[in-house]
Amino acid sequence: MRITLCGSTRFQPAFQEWNHKLAINGHTVYSLSLFGREEKDTHKKGNITISEADKVTLDLVHLDKILNSDAVVVINVDGYTGFSTKREIEWARMKGKDVFWVEGNLPDAHMLVQR
Repeated sequence: MRITLCGSTRFQPAFQEWNHKLAINGHTVYSLSLFGREEKDTHKKGNITISEADKVTLDLVHLDKILNSDAVVVINVDGYTGFSTKREIEWARMKGKDVFWVEGNLPDAHMLVQR
């Protein structure tokens, strides 16, 4: 299955973990192109800073990955789902993609639940 990982860039370790878990089980996994932040995102210290124009481009590329996937897996650490992730989930549902969620608090999350 082709799967796109969705979630906040602040959860990079979880993206790496789930990319590995899914790929080792034979899935083609699309992840984020860059774990960056806009200047205004002060809570994401340490990530590469990108311009608003670059964020728009990367968001569109991610929507295209969803379009080319069979499903999305939402990395939902401690119940946090931001604006971009909510938009990606809605896009996936509009396009008839299955939506799975990582359940539980990381790093102990080990279960996918379809919603």
